[in-house]
Amino acid sequence: MNEKELQAWSSLTAAEQIELRADYQQELEHQPLTCSLDEKVERFSSWLAHRGISFGTEDLQRRKSI
Repeated sequence: MNEKELQAWSSLTAAEQIELRADYQQELEHQPLTCSLDEKVERFSSWLAHRGISFGTEDLQRRKSI
């Protein structure tokens, strides 16, 4: 499946994103721990790609500075 066939993460509703995050939590329990943000994004992106969804660092929410 190539990226053009994937649905963008940002096009999903908040409820759909939450459901996918909850499902992914089960996957995390079987993966080795990592502190690398790049590795975490790569793993999540790969997992989502198998479900027809694209995700990248541009989809990460930035915290607002006070």
